Amino acid sequence: MLVFSLAFAMFSTEGFFNSMLMQFGLIDQNINFLYAEGPKIWLIMWLYGTWKGLGWSAILYIAGITGIDAELYEAAAVDGATRFQRILHITIPCLLPTFFVLLLLSIANLLNSGMDQYYVFQNPFNKAHIEALDLYVFNRGIAGTSISFATAAGILKSFVSVTLLFIANRISKLLRGESIF
Repeated sequence: MLVFSLAFAMFSTEGFFNSMLMQFGLIDQNINFLYAEGPKIWLIMWLYGTWKGLGWSAILYIAGITGIDAELYEAAAVDGATRFQRILHITIPCLLPTFFVLLLLSIANLLNSGMDQYYVFQNPFNKAHIEALDLYVFNRGIAGTSISFATAAGILKSFVSVTLLFIANRISKLLRGESIF
């Protein structure tokens, strides 16, 4: 809901973005960014989802960076390594475990499309194009009359997610020599 509130305040026809474009004379009439029609809606939903997840990912990567021993950076600086070389040879290899944990979590969560986001942004202008898997199951199963269909779709989605998780864990073991479980 917070993302929708911010997006509405920024991108509605009377929002911040439209007022700035009008003030700079880049547009003559307001553009309705929120109610994109047709196949463009998937891009907007992907951008909102990415924007929503950036903060959490940044916190985890910053925590991973602070966990790297400072003596490694000092030794590399004494040996004459540039900042880019320290990033390339110390930071990135030390962040690989964090990256693979986040990758496995993302793969396990791949089929979850963020139904709440799609449900909140759904309107008559984009209803035909916004229906992702979770929203389709909700509209047909929970809001409709087919609870058994919603249950079967949820179980199938969980099975596919677990299968993808095991495949990604196996690839992690092949590439890094260790796995998460």
